[in-house]
Amino acid sequence: MIVVAFGAHPDDVELAAAGTLANAVEHGHRVVIADLTRGELATAGTAEIRAREALAAARILGVERLTLGLPDAELDRSDPAQQRAVVEVVRRVRPDLVLAPTGRDRHPDHSETHHLVRRACFLSGLAGYAAEGPPHQPGLLLFYPSSREPLPRAAVVVDVSATLERKMEALACYASQFVRASGGPATPLNAEGFLDRVRARAAVAGIEIGVAHGEAFLADRPLRVVDPLALLGSRAPDTGRTEP
Repeated sequence: MIVVAFGAHPDDVELAAAGTLANAVEHGHRVVIADLTRGELATAGTAEIRAREALAAARILGVERLTLGLPDAELDRSDPAQQRAVVEVVRRVRPDLVLAPTGRDRHPDHSETHHLVRRACFLSGLAGYAAEGPPHQPGLLLFYPSSREPLPRAAVVVDVSATLERKMEALACYASQFVRASGGPATPLNAEGFLDRVRARAAVAGIEIGVAHGEAFLADRPLRVVDPLALLGSRAPDTGRTEP
């Protein structure tokens, strides 16, 4: 199986889904992170620094990484060339599962990434759509909330209790983003305690399924189940309370 996780900038995917991706690697799946931009307009860190950090994080997670090189702060769902670039990643890598932002964050690049990826997963399957590669329709598309969104009532929560520390190790690679340099600019990401809050969010998501840590995702449609009893294998442990 193949997983592709799209993000607008290096570190977006790791903040939301690094534990899930590490889980997928441990289960023998091929995992690719696709950054739409190089994050070259970030308040802190140059594009070159962020590229080195992104590769270091990918090595820790055991995933592949590619960058589309689209313009930071100028992602645009109405741009045919940008849309085609995302479709060509889907056709080239041929994922079974695609992850993308929910699009509810105030950062416009996150919203545009949501729409570009969602549309690409549809257009990629159309034989008549003019882009390189044979048509491919991913089997499942899930959306991850950004670190500044409230956690949703998720369609899927992945147990990342065993891989949370690897996620935090990958995030530690992004010193330019999460550590405020002496005299450097203050940002929401390098505020004191930010990474502690990332860990706390995982604990809150884990509560939903009765585990130590989780990562939450929304689905673009109801999930298809053939054998409903198979869901019992992913059922949260009995807590003694009656579900409403």
